[in-house]
Amino acid sequence: MEKKMIHTPEGVRDIYGEELLKKNHTKDKLHKTILTYGYREIQTPSFEFFDIFSKEVGTTPSKELYKFFDKEGNTLVLRPDFTPSIARCAAKYFIDDSMPIRLCYEGNAFTNASELQGKLKETTQMGVELIGDASIDADAELLCMVINSLKNCGFEQFQISIGEMEYFKGICEEACLDDETIDELREYISVKNFFGAEELLANKLVPKKFQEVLLNVNDICSLTELMKIKELVGNKRSIDAIERLSKIYELVEQYGLEKYISFDLGMLSKFHYYTGVIFKAYTYGVGDAIVKGGRYDALLHQFGKEAPAIGCVFLLDDMMSALQAQKLTQHMESEEMWIVYDDAHRKEAIQTLKQCRENGASAVGVLYDHQKSEEEYINYAKKNRIAKVTFLLG
Repeated sequence: MEKKMIHTPEGVRDIYGEELLKKNHTKDKLHKTILTYGYREIQTPSFEFFDIFSKEVGTTPSKELYKFFDKEGNTLVLRPDFTPSIARCAAKYFIDDSMPIRLCYEGNAFTNASELQGKLKETTQMGVELIGDASIDADAELLCMVINSLKNCGFEQFQISIGEMEYFKGICEEACLDDETIDELREYISVKNFFGAEELLANKLVPKKFQEVLLNVNDICSLTELMKIKELVGNKRSIDAIERLSKIYELVEQYGLEKYISFDLGMLSKFHYYTGVIFKAYTYGVGDAIVKGGRYDALLHQFGKEAPAIGCVFLLDDMMSALQAQKLTQHMESEEMWIVYDDAHRKEAIQTLKQCRENGASAVGVLYDHQKSEEEYINYAKKNRIAKVTFLLG
């Protein structure tokens, strides 16, 4: 029992010392960049009613939620995903607003997924939601905000892969696939299991021409390759999706950031509320995306507001792992000082501490322990990143 008391459950961990300072430093850089795009902060509860994350909303599967009950018997869940919470807020506080709404958030999300070996179940996230703007300009600007945010956090090499849910939906519709087959196919393609997808389509006797356009998207492609795929498609829904991607690329070019963009028409999401453009940002040092996002034009309808929307989430813990792996984190210098004093110099120490703190400096008063040497205090200061130790001793 005593051993258990000092350990954390699987999937969560303590963060402290320089690691936490670096994480907060990165978070501050990210936050400052987001604010330059006009996003305003909002804070939502750590837990909500179960219905906010129900199957109808299209968010995290019920089996992956941390569920519990309040004293009235209502089922509550720890938020696994911020977007439905922000959608609820937008419907509650901005129901009559017709102008675009820009909201940003920061906090922890919780996912009870046992198959995520080595992945955290509690993660720190920061994100934005742009509500009320259905334009390609909104899509392009959000992508550029992500690119500039990652650059400002220190990343030098990364890529944003963009897909389009309408491309997949259009082909499934044209091939007359039933809902069960679509859901199964979506699962295979979303995890890049194209062998499983190919077998499924063959067993369902799906014509070869549809198999080709569904499965010939497993490589991230350029704009030129994207337009070649367009020639293989025969339905307007999928063609419109590809054309939207090409127009977004043209706008990103005007920002001068097109080198960070590539396309992946095989990109799908486990979140069923995504309706159009979806994207993920990848870099070296982690096995998953460090930013995820997309358009969800029908989600707010679930909460009573008719409005298109697009958003993204920055996964801070994965970002920090990537920065560390790429040796892009900087050593955090401390400005904390210690005033070590004895009984005879207490008054002088208190005045010094007052002056330091009034000037905005971090200062700690430590009553001298005569069982210790000055060298022990100095060594402790070096170990714990204390910038300066001043002794006031008789």
